[in-house]
Amino acid sequence: MPQTKVESAESTESSEEVTYKVLVTHPEVPKEALDLMGRGCQLIMCNSLVLDAAGPQLKSISTMSAGIDNVDVPELKKRKIPLGHTPTVLNSAVADTAMGLMLAAARRFHEGRNKIDSSTWENYHIEWMWGQDIRDATVGFYGFGGIGQAIAQRLKGFDIDSIIYTTRKRVAKDIEKEYNAAKVSFDELLAQSDILFIATPLTPETEGVFNKTTFSKMKKTAVLINIARGQIINQDDLYTALKNNQIFSAGLDVVYPEPLPAKDKLLTLPNVVITPHIGSATKRTRTDMATIAAHNVLRGLVGQPMLSPAY
Repeated sequence: MPQTKVESAESTESSEEVTYKVLVTHPEVPKEALDLMGRGCQLIMCNSLVLDAAGPQLKSISTMSAGIDNVDVPELKKRKIPLGHTPTVLNSAVADTAMGLMLAAARRFHEGRNKIDSSTWENYHIEWMWGQDIRDATVGFYGFGGIGQAIAQRLKGFDIDSIIYTTRKRVAKDIEKEYNAAKVSFDELLAQSDILFIATPLTPETEGVFNKTTFSKMKKTAVLINIARGQIINQDDLYTALKNNQIFSAGLDVVYPEPLPAKDKLLTLPNVVITPHIGSATKRTRTDMATIAAHNVLRGLVGQPMLSPAY
């Protein structure tokens, strides 16, 4: 293969000539990121990355996501391969999606459209299609990091009552003051939340934590929103809770598996709104994510600290 001159991601100072190849595992990485990596590296487009096949020449990896639950982190650490990811830059787009799901689930948008499609639109019952108020609601967060706080920022315009959250560690006092937020136990979060956002990483501790036991502790009027990872919810238990009106509704941008089969039983329910994991799906956000991932890869190749290291 021809030799290429690789420069650091942040400077134009020359470095020794070495051969670097960048494996791109997704066919739709934005052009801006490909151009950035292609300035000093040979890009190899492929549809899979196998560590053993790559061998010791594999020097740097970055996901184009905030989560790294789809990466064998212990194996990468064992091989001393740096891993980057792209958190923070997607916070605003995901928070916007969360707000849309909140409104759609609380005010029964999906069910309302079904009424139109089935010619069962009623206009003579005062109580027809009553939803849940956002105003004066107690809003809970299971996880209150960057995305959770971006959602909280948007909630300031909705005249909510207060924010409660459950995390392993308490957030800074100034953040609690800014959002009128208080740390509570998980059981308190379930019992008090009118609207509950799941905004935590998928870990062995969080997998399946929302199940029949937790749903039984929630308000019958509760609205559950998940913009984190589908596996945090036991979907069979969620189906039962929604079917039996144990909770009011749910809005999901993440499910398991993905793609969700068209015949999945969740899709038969009127009180669940599901979108196909589009939280970060804007041109600006996905391009920014790809660019950060490209910087991560380039910095890792030349032994520099990644722009956004995963560990």
